[in-house]
Amino acid sequence: MNFAEAPDGTGLAWTSEGEGEPLLLIAGQATAMDGWGPTAELLSRFYRVIRFDHRGIGRSGRGDADRYTTRLLAEDAAAVLSAAGADNAHVYGHSMGGRVGQWLAIDHPETVRTLILAATSGGKWPDPATQPERAALEALVGGDMSRLEPLFFDADWVQRNPDATHAFFNSPASAWAKARHFRASRDHDAWSALGSIKAPTLILHGTVDRLTPLPNALLLRRHIPRSVLVRVPGAGHGLHLDRPETVDWIRQFIARTT
Repeated sequence: MNFAEAPDGTGLAWTSEGEGEPLLLIAGQATAMDGWGPTAELLSRFYRVIRFDHRGIGRSGRGDADRYTTRLLAEDAAAVLSAAGADNAHVYGHSMGGRVGQWLAIDHPETVRTLILAATSGGKWPDPATQPERAALEALVGGDMSRLEPLFFDADWVQRNPDATHAFFNSPASAWAKARHFRASRDHDAWSALGSIKAPTLILHGTVDRLTPLPNALLLRRHIPRSVLVRVPGAGHGLHLDRPETVDWIRQFIARTT
């Protein structure tokens, strides 16, 4: 385990596996690096996979910031890349991690070779079709694993991968940190800046995502120049884990664009 220092001095735990071009994984809200589970292992066969715990999560410090923002968390991600000796990297963000990845590509364009966004959005949008289903949002806030599983993963995948499922939903985090992660993700708004993203961008989105409905991905495709959208039939919010074919699509995208 390694530790990077954020601009405000917060210690950020990170690790690296595999060899090749660096690939930074940015987890969703209140999710530790261990939540990437089998996806990190698959990707590390082809890339140098760099993972880290967000501030307030897992082995990272919580810092002194009373308010977390996705832009603050993007500065943390940049600090991890610097500590890892990666001048630039492919960046793969899931959910809130995708929001963080957007700011990383906007504020630090030189560090992002390609950007992969899974099950995420550019922020709030007035169209009701972009809003999470009320029952799904209540399940997310409540944190009941039995209610969350069907929102994220295919039932067969959960049955075959109990350890990965448990690791994903049970990251060490205080209520204080979870609340700040939730607000950071909820308050994210990068729509007006997405047009400045220069990195080739792949958008992965499940067609039955009830937490971040598909219209969010359509809007991202419109706002990010030259981005590519792949709709994943029947996938929910956790397609980055239960759809291993996405690893092949990511590899093909990186090879084609770089």
